[in-house]
Formats: sequence, C-alpha cells, structure tokens
Amino acid sequence: MPYVHDTLTRLQRSSPAQSEFYQAAEEVLECLRPLFERYPHYHDHSIIERIVEPERQVFFRVSWIDDAGRVQVNKGYRIQFNSALGPYKGGLRFHPSVAAGTIKFLGFEQIFKNALTGLSIGGGKGGADFDPKGKSDNEIMRFCQAFMTELYRHIGPTCDVPAGDIGVSGREIGYLFGQYKRLTGRYEGVLTGKGLNWGGSMGRKEATGYGAVYFAQNMLAARGETLEGKTCLVSGAGNVAIYTIEKLLELGAHPVTCSDSRGTLHDPDGIDLDLLKQLKEVERTSLENYLEKRPSARYIPASDYPKDGHAVWQIKAEAAFPCATQNELTEADAETLLANGVRCISEGANMPSTTAAVDLFLEAQIAYGPGKAANAGGVATSQLEMAQNSSMEQWPLEKVDEKLKQIMANIYQQCASTAEEFNDPTNLVLGANIAGFRKVADAMIEQGVM
Repeated sequence: MPYVHDTLTRLQRSSPAQSEFYQAAEEVLECLRPLFERYPHYHDHSIIERIVEPERQVFFRVSWIDDAGRVQVNKGYRIQFNSALGPYKGGLRFHPSVAAGTIKFLGFEQIFKNALTGLSIGGGKGGADFDPKGKSDNEIMRFCQAFMTELYRHIGPTCDVPAGDIGVSGREIGYLFGQYKRLTGRYEGVLTGKGLNWGGSMGRKEATGYGAVYFAQNMLAARGETLEGKTCLVSGAGNVAIYTIEKLLELGAHPVTCSDSRGTLHDPDGIDLDLLKQLKEVERTSLENYLEKRPSARYIPASDYPKDGHAVWQIKAEAAFPCATQNELTEADAETLLANGVRCISEGANMPSTTAAVDLFLEAQIAYGPGKAANAGGVATSQLEMAQNSSMEQWPLEKVDEKLKQIMANIYQQCASTAEEFNDPTNLVLGANIAGFRKVADAMIEQGVM
C-alpha cells in the first residue's frame, strides 16, 4: 500500500530530522495493512493523515539560575498529540538527549498505549533537554519552577495531565506541582505521580515495572509457563527497572542484571533489591558502588561494551526486560539473546528495541511484549490517580494493584485476540497497534473532522 511511503515522505518533509518519530510511525503504519485491506473506510476519513500530526505542539525557553548565580537556558516541550479518547496524558522527560523528535515519537506511541488501557485518556508527551544529574536540589527546584511557569497555561485536570518519565520522579513532580499551585491558586490533579500525602496514588511508583512483569506473566501463561525460577535480565536502574526487579523477585524469578549510563551490573546470586534502592533512590550514585557490599558481583563499564551492543544482553537468561531507553537493544543484541535461550521479552521502556531486533523476535515467535502494551501499567495507574483525585479519596495498595493486574491482563487479551483475528497469533506488535489504532480511529470518525 502506498500510504506508508507517502505518509513517511510527508513527515520527513514537514518534520525533518526526527528519525525516532519516523521509526515509531512506520511500525504502526506497517502493522495497519491488514486492517485497511479488510476495512477500507479508514482511508475515506483520512485518519492516517490526521493521526500522525499532533493536535498541538508547544516549544518554549526555560531560563533558570544555577547555584553559582549564572543564568542557564534549556528548551522545553509539550506535544498534545491526540485527545479523541480523553485528556492528553503522558510523561515529562528531563534528559540532555530530549529533542522535538524524541517527544514526537513518545507522544505518538502514547496515543495507542493509552487506548489499550481501556481508560479515557488521550496521548501526549513533554520534557526538556535539562540534565538532573549532578544538580543540587535547589537547582532542580529552580528549573522545575521555571519549566512550570511556561507550561502551566497549557495543562489542566480535564485538558492535559502530565506525569513523570526519565529524569522526573517524585522530587521533580513535587516541585512542578508546587509551582502550578502557586501560579493558579488551585489544588487539583494536574500532575500524576504526586506524593502520597498530597494526592498521589499507592502503587504509582511501582506500576510500570509491575505491569511489565504482569504482561510477561500473561504471555507465558498462554504458553503454559510461569516466571518462577527463570533467570531474568533487566536493563536500567530507574523506577521501571527497580520495580520490575522487585516484582520478579516476589514471583520467584531470578533477576541478575541492571544498568545505568556508566555501565552494567551483573550479580549471579540475584540483584540485592535493598542495596539497589539505597544506591539509586537514596544516594543517587553509580551502580559501581554495589560492589562494595557485594564483591561477588561484577560491573562492566560502558567503555567495555561490545560493538553494536549492550553488555546486559550478553548474559545467559530465559527472559529479558528492557527498561532503560529507546533503541537500547540492537539487532546484534537480539541475535545474542535468542542464541542464549531467551524466550520471553517484555518491554518496560518505550521502543527499546530497534526495528531489526523486533523483526528477529517476531521471526523466532518468542513471547514478545512491545512497549506500548507491556509498559502501559504506568499510565494506567496514573489514570487511577486521576480518578482518586476526582473523588478526593485514596485507595489502598491492594485495590490499585488488583486493578493494575486486570488492566494488564485485558491489554494482553486485546493484543492476542486482535493478532488472532488478523491471522498472525504470535505477533503482539501487530495486535497492539491494530487494537490501539482502531479504538482511536473509531472515536475520531464519530467526532467528525477536527
């Protein structure tokens, strides 16, 4: 079908040098071929032309003062991509790699991820090219206040509800929320991931990691297997990775790795969760310091990584959970994982596998959960936080976790049944993209041209 080529050509002309966005768009569009062949009416409403263009893009300057009294300048973004199903919902990412193309790809993925949850939320994303690493708490507070001073006029509890992402955790959400309240005079659920004492939800911090593990459970259960006793690889050392490891340990699995920007940690005896939390959530220091307490572990610096690959994927295991960042898992990594016997991959990060790597996973017909499905637990629990804010109550952890389990089971069932409907039963990438797209597209058609 020419629509894939034509759409990508148009995007490259209107949104130049945004390779990650093109990658995300191409994956979705390629998966939609069987849908369009069976239901050509989607072409009649120009859904493709509309859905790949954000409803609104906001770019702004963020000026703030560092501890030395110097003025620093960063660039801020908020992409409000699609509101057919509800208020824009998606995280804020603070990282030096953030650019327009990064936020576009994340926002585009968010549309379909949010649709799969079955909750009333649209797709959006935002962030800044600010690096929290090495900054004092006061510098981070001043940056967050300056960022929100520009962003606040574009968001609201029934319009656009940001959350956290890489570089934006509870500390940053607190500073952002405080500034929003100062500027508007309103105490409302305009951000999710808030502190438990002021509107946050039990289980939100854990939700993305837990959800990725629940998705893996569902994939394996369909094949008559469980996670118990399986050696697992996890990349990353942020919230998603930490709570993926926590849930794996609870279920009797054996997670042996995690990683940060400096290198990879391999503990054959199993990751010491308390030590990992102390290093990353309290001390905010390098994983290399893990060896002081666990000398039997080994740390592989990034400088020693294999060419075209990542050290974390070189270790023999049965399941893998990419939880760091986009395109972290290459074709060479995929070949190594498959050769080493990995038969289950559940993505905690957004688009962590390259297109070539995904092709190998699909060809091998392993249990492969793409990020837009497997990591939807975070945004789903964010919406549960919104529901709690609306009713001015806080649910117990057991209730939130039970809802999360059910949401992840429903997402798996949607992906699996849609893949079966289109005669490719092991292809959850196709299932996720068609199921998410169809829900959004139908809503767009019913709401008219807008």
